[in-house]
Amino acid sequence: MTEQKPVSDTAATKVHLPDAQTVLSVKHWTDALFSFRVSRPQSLRFRSGEFVMIGLMGDNGKPLLRAYSIASPNWDEELEFYSIKVPDGPLTSKLQHIQPGDEIILRPKPVGTLVHDALLPGKRVWFLATGTGIAPFASLMRDPETYEKYDEVVMMHTCRTVAELEYGRQLVEGLHDDPLIGELVAGKLKYYPTTTREDFHHTGRITDNLSSGKVFADLGLAPMDPATDRAMVCGSLAFNKDVMAVLESFGLREGANSEPREYVVEKAFVGDGV
Repeated sequence: MTEQKPVSDTAATKVHLPDAQTVLSVKHWTDALFSFRVSRPQSLRFRSGEFVMIGLMGDNGKPLLRAYSIASPNWDEELEFYSIKVPDGPLTSKLQHIQPGDEIILRPKPVGTLVHDALLPGKRVWFLATGTGIAPFASLMRDPETYEKYDEVVMMHTCRTVAELEYGRQLVEGLHDDPLIGELVAGKLKYYPTTTREDFHHTGRITDNLSSGKVFADLGLAPMDPATDRAMVCGSLAFNKDVMAVLESFGLREGANSEPREYVVEKAFVGDGV
């Protein structure tokens, strides 16, 4: 991993992009994953778990934008994002080369379904993600409201390799020492990372670990109950579809901002061609 230190104010470039924000730091986790932090517009208000459109100017001189979950919580003074790198991707082929002091386009209109308001009140919430789908939960895990609303928070994150889990691992481990929410997290947050292509202490797909009951046994938890359990899902279209079927087998129903129920799914993200 390599990390570039925050840029000083004097080194910031002159604003020239539409809806421009300045890149403050960049961290490359693997050859295919990186995170970065940018300045936050003073007027931007968002709910933890929401996403915005960000991007760069395309070769045709028009903005090239994609939906990105805000990985930082709503109280943070900066905005964090977590991204894959696609060598031939229209956006990420360029975005992966950003440096502190560069600019990105950020359309300040946050939306999304992975918000607390879209779920009925419950006692336990499950965050279910693959790959960079952990980004909205990186926001929600750092939001005090999450721990005020639920007695238990379970973060299930599955990647192909151990290295791809590192962003989430460091984030979760850091929560316990966080001066704002460290005391809230203690005893409530349960982290269950798994791999599918490399040996690890937990392996297997989220769907399989839920359906077989393995995750409940490993964490000493009761099976899902629609009366008390809530869930949020973020991953590929295929993953989302498979998890929805599993959640519904437990009796949970899909909700939305306009009709809160037992689980919600973020469907706004594109596939690997970004």
